[in-house]
Formats: sequence, structure tokens, C-alpha cells
Amino acid sequence: MGNKKGQALMEFVIILPIFVFMILAVIDLGKILYFGNILESKMDDVITMYESKKTFEEIEQNIKLDDNDILFEATNENNTYVELKLEKEMPIITPGLNFILGNPYLVIAKRKINYE
Repeated sequence: MGNKKGQALMEFVIILPIFVFMILAVIDLGKILYFGNILESKMDDVITMYESKKTFEEIEQNIKLDDNDILFEATNENNTYVELKLEKEMPIITPGLNFILGNPYLVIAKRKINYE
């Protein structure tokens, strides 16, 4: 009888780290998707500001008012289109997943639009 309790304890000890890893990985991946969605939403705002003839400095100041951690970059390539990019670093809390994804993970939203 005592042997079955010991067996259940060993199974629990073997499964617990895998279960904790999976829970933390789901949290991290959910945060990545959440921040990606936020950056895509902010990118829509950036494009609206760009189309209303605001300068890149004004756009960057507007973004910094909302969130200081978001980096804004705009590059003009061959006077044909502008590449707008928003980046946010997100720390990974899951041990092991940080080796796969990198720590911090860089969430990026990019768009290319015609230069005006």
C-alpha cells in the first residue's frame, strides 16, 4: 500500500516542472501576442499621423507620451516609400524559453507606405 503513494509522489515530481514550464510559456506567448496587437494598433495611429502631414519628430513625441518603452523608426528608401517601424522589448520569464526566443524578446510592427 505505501508503495502506491510513493509512486504517485514520484509521478507528481516528474510532471510538476513540465506543467510549470507550460504555464509560464503560455503566459509569455500571450504577452508577446498582446504587445504585438498593441503595436499594430499604434502603427495605425502612426500612419494616420503621417498621412496628416505630421513630422517624424512629432510622431515620435506622441508615441513617447503613450509609452516610453516603444521605439519608433522611420526610413525613407529611394524616395518611393517610407518604412515605419515600432519596437518594444519584452522580458521573457520562462526559464529555457529565453534561450529559444532571446531575452528580451523584440516585438516589432512594420509597415511600408508610399512616400508623399
